[in-house]
Amino acid sequence: MDVISFLEEHMLSCQWKQMGVECMGCGMQRSLIYLLKGDFIAAFYMYPAIYSLIGMFVYLGFHLKFAFKNGPKILLFLFVSNVLIMLTNYILKFY
Repeated sequence: MDVISFLEEHMLSCQWKQMGVECMGCGMQRSLIYLLKGDFIAAFYMYPAIYSLIGMFVYLGFHLKFAFKNGPKILLFLFVSNVLIMLTNYILKFY
């Protein structure tokens, strides 16, 4: 069994969706699976913040390793940007 099939069969269920509430993280798992399959456009449409989140975590890893001078400010900017992207996507789901 390959990794993608395993992930597709063992996706976590969203507790918010089970209660009938939309959640800001819904679509992230499916988006990661699309990325692993190489379908980059579908990954973006499934969860628009996927690329900025990956970029933020990559930068975080480098910052933890090399302790960049302005690292905390850049990480704060990246974090706020990701939250804004997620909120915008969340709001647009209703319209």
